[in-house]
Amino acid sequence: MITIGVEEEYLLVDPDSGQPAPLSDEVRAAAGLGPVVQERELQAELLQSQVEVATPVCETLDEVGGHLLRLRHAVGAAAEPLGCRLAATAAAPLAGDSLVAVTCQPRYQDLHVRARQLVNEQLINGMHVHVAMPDREVAVAVLNRIRVWLPTLLAMSGNSPLWQSHDTGFASWRTTVFSRWPVCGVAPAFADLTDYERRTAALVESGVIADTGQLYWQARLSERYPTLEVRCLDVQLRADDAVMFAGIVRALAATALREHKSGEPEPECAPELLQAAMWQAARHGLSGKLVDPTGRPRSAGDTLYLLTQHIAEALEEAGDDREVGALIHRLLRQGNGADRQRQALARAGMPALIDLITTEAIAP
Repeated sequence: MITIGVEEEYLLVDPDSGQPAPLSDEVRAAAGLGPVVQERELQAELLQSQVEVATPVCETLDEVGGHLLRLRHAVGAAAEPLGCRLAATAAAPLAGDSLVAVTCQPRYQDLHVRARQLVNEQLINGMHVHVAMPDREVAVAVLNRIRVWLPTLLAMSGNSPLWQSHDTGFASWRTTVFSRWPVCGVAPAFADLTDYERRTAALVESGVIADTGQLYWQARLSERYPTLEVRCLDVQLRADDAVMFAGIVRALAATALREHKSGEPEPECAPELLQAAMWQAARHGLSGKLVDPTGRPRSAGDTLYLLTQHIAEALEEAGDDREVGALIHRLLRQGNGADRQRQALARAGMPALIDLITTEAIAP
């Protein structure tokens, strides 16, 4: 069984105004006082209105869901007495003229010096899925195989349609905001681990980025853990939506491992097509045509069918097929987070939207 771990970033908001609440230090300190949260599970993020959690290493999707609900509830319970709420949205729907303070850590302060305006506008939150790899050489081969599916995952995960109180027209505005960093987007295909390490070292040696932690590709090899890290996902409204993506990413990795071992050729997709596919996915989510892994335009439903067929064997072997299948069907029926945010806004305005992103964050 391939083990997995999930990291999620959340926004803290004022429940009345919906504005970002710069109370991360206080919320993390309060959440850490309880017996249900370990220190390593709760982390600071770039801006003081953000909080990040990280699950332990998990073998089953039930474990992933249990840990995410536990951590979401712990942070939410800590936030309430401090006058703010946990919001599971990938972009702040409202932001006033005043800037949110940068977290007082050397790494974040250095980023602020390097790219002040980008940091000031990083009111965005993602979800990262780590899948265990036998070694880094194999991880590069898996990365080469799953990269063509990243636009599909992004379209499914879109949960950031609003920015500064207006609809951006994008399902994942987070992706657009994040794409302005120097090393981002879909990673190129690599010949092998030596090629990966040579090219990443050259990026660091160029001085444009400080270290490999600033390789902001949508999927990359982790430098801290023996894992492949998929980073293209918006943070999800609900914990069970996050569980669905954990299951899909693990199945993609398992399928790639099997193909690699059997010597199947790696999929080919021109980098410009992958870039266009990511933009299309961020723009339309599930409401328009997507670009499939071969570069062809397809409906969202047909593209998700291709994905489920591609990973069906891996899902069944892990015992995840029923749970993930049911959650994908719900996604197609109800829409992604961006669709639901727009529905709430149309139904009853910004108060309904703020209620959605805060109540769904801790829904069982």
